[in-house]
Amino acid sequence: MKVLYNDGHVGEINDAAEELEVIRHDAAHLLAQALKRLYPHAQFAYGPATENGFYYDVDLGDTKVNEDDFPAIEAEMKKIVKENLKIETFELPRDEAVAYMKERGESYKVEHIGDLAPDAHITFYKQGEYVDMCVGPHMLYTKGVKAFKLTSISGAYWKADKNNKMLTRIYGVAFGSKDELAQYLKMIEEAEKRDHRKIGREMELFMMSDFGPGSPFWLPNGMALRNALTEYWHEMQARFGYQEVQTPLILSRSLWETSGHWDHYKENMYTTTVDEEDFAIKPMNCPGACLIYKSKPRSYRDLPMKLAEAGLDHRYEMKGALHGLFRVREFTQDDAHLFIRPDQITEQVTDASHLITAYYAQFGFPYRVELSTRPEDSMGSDEDWERAEQGLRDALDAMGIDYVVNEGDGAFYGPKIDFHLTDCLGRSWQCGTIQLDFQLPHNFQLEYIDSDGTKKQPIMIHRAGFGSFERFIGILTENYEGKFPVWLSPCQVKILPVSEKSRSYAHEVADKLAAAGIRVKVDDRDEKIGYKIREARSLDRVPYMLILGEQEVEAGNISVRDRSNETHAAELDEFIAQVVKENSERIG
Repeated sequence: MKVLYNDGHVGEINDAAEELEVIRHDAAHLLAQALKRLYPHAQFAYGPATENGFYYDVDLGDTKVNEDDFPAIEAEMKKIVKENLKIETFELPRDEAVAYMKERGESYKVEHIGDLAPDAHITFYKQGEYVDMCVGPHMLYTKGVKAFKLTSISGAYWKADKNNKMLTRIYGVAFGSKDELAQYLKMIEEAEKRDHRKIGREMELFMMSDFGPGSPFWLPNGMALRNALTEYWHEMQARFGYQEVQTPLILSRSLWETSGHWDHYKENMYTTTVDEEDFAIKPMNCPGACLIYKSKPRSYRDLPMKLAEAGLDHRYEMKGALHGLFRVREFTQDDAHLFIRPDQITEQVTDASHLITAYYAQFGFPYRVELSTRPEDSMGSDEDWERAEQGLRDALDAMGIDYVVNEGDGAFYGPKIDFHLTDCLGRSWQCGTIQLDFQLPHNFQLEYIDSDGTKKQPIMIHRAGFGSFERFIGILTENYEGKFPVWLSPCQVKILPVSEKSRSYAHEVADKLAAAGIRVKVDDRDEKIGYKIREARSLDRVPYMLILGEQEVEAGNISVRDRSNETHAAELDEFIAQVVKENSERIG
């Protein structure tokens, strides 16, 4: 792909990812030019390429635009492509750039220039009558953008500051070919069908309320699912040698000052005052774990000390960013904190990795791994960082895990390993993480008595597998399209009596299933059996239906219909044994 750089020279790009970024950046300019033609009073803020497409933030004054306007905007964009406008670039000194943007009525661009260095030279790209501040590169002509579609619209504060004006953000996607676009749109259509918010309503898993934005209300079906996942979590903590703890929901300001959260994270925390003292609802669990460690003297023989907590946390998220179970203000973190000696890094990182990968194997998720190394603004000695990074590398190498090094993207307190799982639609989710931390043990003055009698500072490992229970349940819901494995299904067996004559038998069967620990419901409404079957399959998404008529009553057996929609006769005791096995072994 030939591109025009902001110094005016034409170069060649051969990397597919870089080509796609240029296409999407060009598409953002197409969108802005089309908007300016349709709405001459429009003023533009930022319009970058994104992972899957592009967006532009625009101030349209009193004009309201919604998705019904997309066809007209897309038509204008296609017209610009067809015009095949030449793309040119030029540069202006800062003062001239300000005057130029003022002349064009672009007040947001003027403010943006004001944020730049006084001696900055500003580069622009021009296509026809449209001019935009940009560092580029861009293609040579507008005809290079061949496949795009506008997808959604939302609000966005100028400079992401809620004290600034709310702008209109229009999103789109762009690809190198129409076939790639069609494939992506098909995937999006499938994702909408699997939307966990839609499925959550149909299956009555959870609800949201304006009385508690971003705080899920778990309904009985959702609690059955959540409890099954939590039981699995408890078993895995025990299997891998963790001790479970629970730390308070509200803790004193002084604790958060010691941990550093009060200075660096306060805007994301909910605070209150009790007895004239400042408190905060915890946004994370690690400071509480430090207090537990410090509650009594520790010896090198006590380490590793592995504390697991399904901790209820609260973090402020902007209301417009809330999204079902994926972006919430209240969540339960699948958390653990390990206090270890330096010589235990490789062993304990390996053990934590085995736990995380066991989670993903249970659900059939493929995953990829990133190792993030020391950032520029890190804390701690070179020796500590070298030992920590090597410990992570040794653990990954010992397990034979392929990984990519993400240079300089570690936390300021230590390097980390991130696990990115992939769902059935090919979407990547960063859930699991293992982070080494030298800072909190230092802040809380944590110590242990070493074998030579001297006091040493432990290293802290932060470990998460699911991430949060809420987000992970959202991922599972979309991955399975609500058709959860038997052991996770809110209702595992739904009994459908055909008529009044089989209702009594249906409840007898249900009692036997419930006694065996099977989650069961009886649908004894006065509805046709076909309607009951369709509802159980499409809304409840149950693994098994038992259809009971006069024949089953007389024979004392059951008629089983599974998710393949095949129906067969079975003995009740054998069926119970089968479901109990699927529950205990977490299969099906």
